[in-house]
Amino acid sequence: MADGSTTAARIGEQRRTAREEAARLTAEGVRVIALTWVDNAGIARVKAVPTARLAAVAQRGVGMSPVFDVYTFDDFITASPHLGGPDGDLRLFPDLDRLTVLAAQPGWAWAPVDRYEQGGAPYAACQRQFARRMADRAAAEGFEVRMGFETEWAVSRPAPGDAFDAACAGPAYGMTRVVELSDYVRAVAEALDAQGIEVLQIHPEYAAGQFEVSTAPADPVRAADEAVLVRETVRAVTARHGLRAAFAPAVVAGDVGNGCHLHLSLGRDGRSLHRETGAPYGLDPAAVAFLGGVLEALPALSAVGAPSPASYLRLIPSQWAGAYRCWGVENREAALRLVTGDWDDPDGGNAEIKCVDAAANPYLLVGSVIAEGLNGISTGAKLPPPVVGDPGALGETERRERAIDRLPTTLSEATDLFERQEVLRDAMGEVLHGALVAVRRAEAERSAGRSPEEIVAATRWRY
Repeated sequence: MADGSTTAARIGEQRRTAREEAARLTAEGVRVIALTWVDNAGIARVKAVPTARLAAVAQRGVGMSPVFDVYTFDDFITASPHLGGPDGDLRLFPDLDRLTVLAAQPGWAWAPVDRYEQGGAPYAACQRQFARRMADRAAAEGFEVRMGFETEWAVSRPAPGDAFDAACAGPAYGMTRVVELSDYVRAVAEALDAQGIEVLQIHPEYAAGQFEVSTAPADPVRAADEAVLVRETVRAVTARHGLRAAFAPAVVAGDVGNGCHLHLSLGRDGRSLHRETGAPYGLDPAAVAFLGGVLEALPALSAVGAPSPASYLRLIPSQWAGAYRCWGVENREAALRLVTGDWDDPDGGNAEIKCVDAAANPYLLVGSVIAEGLNGISTGAKLPPPVVGDPGALGETERRERAIDRLPTTLSEATDLFERQEVLRDAMGEVLHGALVAVRRAEAERSAGRSPEEIVAATRWRY
């Protein structure tokens, strides 16, 4: 937000737009609007307002304490050098361009928010504005970044003690699961379509009761918005069918968990940099450097993309979770998978980061990946030779010689690496970076000494 006359003009325009939107929503039967942001623990928090108040909210925002940036997944309040305690207030401003009528929650609409200080300055720890800054930085350097998420979740019948009881019995990837939950799966697809989200695929996954939905690529901020909206839509449809949806990294201790893979592609001047004629794997040198920067940073990025104590119960070798820092062409065991796609498609081709899950704040994840990719371009990062097959099947000596490193195995280890990583500290700023470190430390400490079963029970229904 700017100052003076520019701010007044913008607020005036926002209020006029909000009045029009409120009238439209009211005519569609919407009575309440959910305004959401995602905290550093990966939890979507909300303030809700009556539709009739939208114009006032667009002008003045909605109040919310900054303390939520140091909440843990179980609502324990920690503190960072800049945040914590009962003092202070922020203003939440909805993005009116993203107002969406919720298909599975009659009478409700949704909008993500940007957070500002009371005086109008951007809030230093606003994760959505961080993602936008990084996307704008890429654009200023001449690059177009497109991103999309694959969201996995497990469907449960209600069970005693918040246990998990798979809602279908069919085999992994089996049509039987679709038959068993035909009305449910169709309802998820229909709700997403009604909300303007383009679904590329929806299908059963490997673990018991597990499904996945992949959405079309978009600009990074919109991709993160849609990751939030997809999850809450799935949750609402699931509840309306008398079931429960678990997005946690681990749903049953010892079983394959849920990922939330991030796909990304780089372009320039309207041309995909994954379709360079004559280049190895079709990668333009800038795309090689971008992906090289991301690959190099994956251990530190684990604190952003695999941020839960339960994440490290999922990052197990030989389970397609991407537990080793390596890349491969269509290799689903590599942490960074190059997807070649249809070579006749000039916009085809992307890279998939497999070592991330739905406990991650999607705005932090897309912003951090862009920051590391741009750093790779500025430093001339390279990609080592791709890995073929399962890196976990290689001997330790060969992995060491080929610099195939195991990603962090604990949240504490990942946080240590993140805290020392200057690229992310500089990109996020001290306030956001410090809050993230504080939350990770607190969650690691509160989970210390717990068994895998206890960690899973504590996190199963939180994300």
